[in-house]
Amino acid sequence: MTDVTSDAAATRLRRSPLHERHTALGAKFAPFGGWEMPLEYAGGGVLKEHTAVRTGVGVFDVSHLGKARITGPGAADFVNACLTNDLRRIGPGQAQYTLCCDDATGGVVDDIIAYLHADDHVFLIPNAANTAEVVRRLRAAAPAGVEVSDEHEAYAVLAVQGPRSAELLAALGLPTEHGYMSFSTATLDGMGLSVCRTGYTGELGYELVVPAAHAVAVWDALFAAGAAYELRACGLAARDTLRTEMGYPLHGQDLSLEITPLQGRSGWAVGWDKPAFWGRDALLAEKAAGPRRTLRGLVAVDRAIPRPGMAVYVGDTRVGIVTSGTFSPTRKGGIALALLDTDPKLADGDVVEVDIRGRRAQMTVTRPPFITPSVR
Repeated sequence: MTDVTSDAAATRLRRSPLHERHTALGAKFAPFGGWEMPLEYAGGGVLKEHTAVRTGVGVFDVSHLGKARITGPGAADFVNACLTNDLRRIGPGQAQYTLCCDDATGGVVDDIIAYLHADDHVFLIPNAANTAEVVRRLRAAAPAGVEVSDEHEAYAVLAVQGPRSAELLAALGLPTEHGYMSFSTATLDGMGLSVCRTGYTGELGYELVVPAAHAVAVWDALFAAGAAYELRACGLAARDTLRTEMGYPLHGQDLSLEITPLQGRSGWAVGWDKPAFWGRDALLAEKAAGPRRTLRGLVAVDRAIPRPGMAVYVGDTRVGIVTSGTFSPTRKGGIALALLDTDPKLADGDVVEVDIRGRRAQMTVTRPPFITPSVR
């Protein structure tokens, strides 16, 4: 994460419709997927923002995330034949984590949340940097009558996360009783929005998909009601520590065109029995042979903090690389996700060493999440 250090750099980046609200709160900005987004806020910082989500309620502006809409007769069947997970497992009003894979290699183009509205209507939220490519691939494959619309800047997304998130939304008259990975449409002061029981923190939480023109009004309403719940604005640095504690992958680090779902331990998001999806043949072949490396969790034995790109060793043998690493505010120690070779086979509880700027630090192999989730 690199700070935006000049006006010239900032002008090349898209901005959220809430940019002025973030500036007023003393946000420190950084580029994310072509957008200038708040990294953290004055008067709090990452630790306080992280803690607010684990113990109370925080709100993130994640409007940089992509938005794409697929409509027309057979839209859901079309999406199901492209993306990995099986949309037939869910019904209208439900959401599903899925992957867009390269057909030739099985590498991950992006990980996506699919919102199923109806057989002829699917809404996708991909990652910011990959939205155009996901849309391009879907458009190229779409049959006559199916339209793929890039709505990246048409909507804002506000993630209200934490154990008191339902109380806050209920105070605004918004629905909160729908189950995990489902969504409801609602209105707030006459403004239409979607309330989605999804998120990236491991806590009870909701994501509000709001027309961009109404983003400021919804943000202001949240903070007016949120004073009673000590609502805190949270930046993307806290979002990263929260998702890492849960072992949630970040595309570009833990999943990528070079890291398949099997290597990234995301095979559970693949509908293996489906007759068609992009990358099916390559992934079935890899599954039969066994992946050469897999994503594992590491917990520091001492005070070391692992970072992406650091090498992992067993003795003098390099066995992998850290893909995500951070200080865990909840555990008060270093944690990481790392791609480790499957030969030699490492079991949970085994100790490896991470090269931290020339010093070897011991870490224990473990299975994420690193904390007890409260997402449901």
